[in-house]
Amino acid sequence: MSEFNLTEDQLDCLQELINIAMGQASDQLARYLDTFVYLEVPSIESVDAQVLMSGLSEQKNTLAVVSQGFFGHEGIRGEALLVYQEEDSGRISDLLGYEPDEASQDEQLIDISSILTTTFLNVFARQIENQMSYNAPKLLPHVQSNLAEHVQHMPFTWDIALKVNINYQVTDYSFNCNMILLIPEKAITKIKLVLDRILADLS
Repeated sequence: MSEFNLTEDQLDCLQELINIAMGQASDQLARYLDTFVYLEVPSIESVDAQVLMSGLSEQKNTLAVVSQGFFGHEGIRGEALLVYQEEDSGRISDLLGYEPDEASQDEQLIDISSILTTTFLNVFARQIENQMSYNAPKLLPHVQSNLAEHVQHMPFTWDIALKVNINYQVTDYSFNCNMILLIPEKAITKIKLVLDRILADLS
């Protein structure tokens, strides 16, 4: 985390904000699906753009990625990537309660992604007294060929970003997906100011 110079207190505060947001997103998903959603401790790390593109593009069993940009006040913005695996492709319609042929798999992926992304970000934004707006979700079905190009053409320029990785596991359906949040360096500078305000209020 040295690239962003986050102090231990700032990192702990950010971790707690993320824990609360992902917990409420998990609860929303669990209520929607009427099942239990298991969460692991999220990882927070800095990531290089080229390393990220290479790593995700080499995941041969990745079915699809749904990408959704978000932006708020004070220059806070980023990109949310929902990553789905090949072995889970047949379980999404059961999860969402769709009848056969009621909705395409693309539509199903976007539906479940919207639940997780918007709930998480709305809760996160509320905690930092901000408000998020969103781009329309974009499905990248051919990950190996499209992901690198998509990352290169995100609406913000970045070489290094803060990467938050959250894994959601729906135990009753043996289904899981990863939410990867990418927050560029300029936005992290703004978030650090917010974290300092929160920490000052707590002291």
